[in-house]
Amino acid sequence: MKKYVSILLDIELKIREGQYRSGYKLPSVRDASEQYKCSKSTILRAYAELERKHAIYSVPQSGYYVVETHSDVHHGHSSDCVDFASASPDLNVFPYLDFQHCLNQAIDTYKYHLFTYGDSQGLETLRYTLVSHLADTQVFAKKDRIIVTSGVQQALEILAKMPFPNGKEKILVEQPSYDIYLRFLEEESIPVNTIARTAEGLDFYELENQFKQENIKFFYTMSRHHNPLGISYNTEERKTIAALAAKYDVFIVEDDYMADLGVDPLVDPIYAYDQTERTIYLKSFSKIIFPGLRLGVAVLPENLLETFSTYKRYVDTSILSQAALDIYIKNGMYERHKHTISKLYSERIHILNKALERYNQTGYIQTPAVTSGVYTPFKLPRTVNLERLVYNLKARNIQVVAGKGFYLSSYREQQKFLRISISRAQPEQIDQGVKSIIEEVSKGNWY
Repeated sequence: MKKYVSILLDIELKIREGQYRSGYKLPSVRDASEQYKCSKSTILRAYAELERKHAIYSVPQSGYYVVETHSDVHHGHSSDCVDFASASPDLNVFPYLDFQHCLNQAIDTYKYHLFTYGDSQGLETLRYTLVSHLADTQVFAKKDRIIVTSGVQQALEILAKMPFPNGKEKILVEQPSYDIYLRFLEEESIPVNTIARTAEGLDFYELENQFKQENIKFFYTMSRHHNPLGISYNTEERKTIAALAAKYDVFIVEDDYMADLGVDPLVDPIYAYDQTERTIYLKSFSKIIFPGLRLGVAVLPENLLETFSTYKRYVDTSILSQAALDIYIKNGMYERHKHTISKLYSERIHILNKALERYNQTGYIQTPAVTSGVYTPFKLPRTVNLERLVYNLKARNIQVVAGKGFYLSSYREQQKFLRISISRAQPEQIDQGVKSIIEEVSKGNWY
């Protein structure tokens, strides 16, 4: 990362955390260059970028100051409410001005294209840009293998309904798993098999047995920052899944929806270990930018392209949104915002883990070792009445999500847990929120 970008990100973080409050005078260019051990021109470039983003302003002969903000009002939520439920990005760090600039530039650049229906595979210039963007995470694919979708959900629904060249019918899903997809599979009566996934991982003997004997069309899995478990596969597990898929002619649908959050650069996606073109790689831009963008990417094997395109049929993603995303990635704004939000979420997870160390000494709650992403489960004692716990926490102004919805309704081996999300939980609230949850759980009056 360029030096001025790291300085910019550090100052933005200090502003968000309140270290640099509204009206605060930033260090002089000379002092900042000594503080960050860089040239004055580098500081001037960082300050100029912060001015352009309306985060700071300059006063001639005086210096640079933080713009007055209203960060104490959290977009419609009471400042007393601890939001451990929301999965959407933190609105307080949404890059409004950057993306508005990209939208305006997209209108100027693509003004004639906006009056056409476009290509159902996606805007060609965006797909060219995505070739190099995906390569940064070891997903190497030609432009023609990339299809832009209306969010990852659309790709998942198409894959569930379309026939596969292996001629098999069942979809294998983890339990627990992505709740919205599970509801879709149930509503559409699509044949489904299940396999348990816990903080300890998968039973790979069972996985192989299902691949071998159960007529599995594809295995749907989240390789990083699993929703709701927060855990990720290690390198050997990813290699094993790719090898079993090749051995038994089963496809893998790898939902890498949080590829950009706290990614270990030494751990590549399952797609990178696939030597036989049986992995469909899916990526969403919702967790980095905003859900309303409704843009996802599917990287498909050659033998699935035609069928997938037939089921997709028409252009259903905004050309303007695609054009704006193309510009947002090309000019480095996406990469910069990715670092900002990834660092922010890592710090919130760290605060959460410290709070658990402080208040959970009796071990009422069990959690996996999650250090990045936005989710972690609070596994509860069997005696806890989950519905009453959620109700009691709501009365204390703490929003949580019960784990029950992340299972198929027919699955009988459900574990009791709360899915905790830190994406909108403000840092100063997390400690008290964790303390309150543990207090409620430890009361033990559930009968």
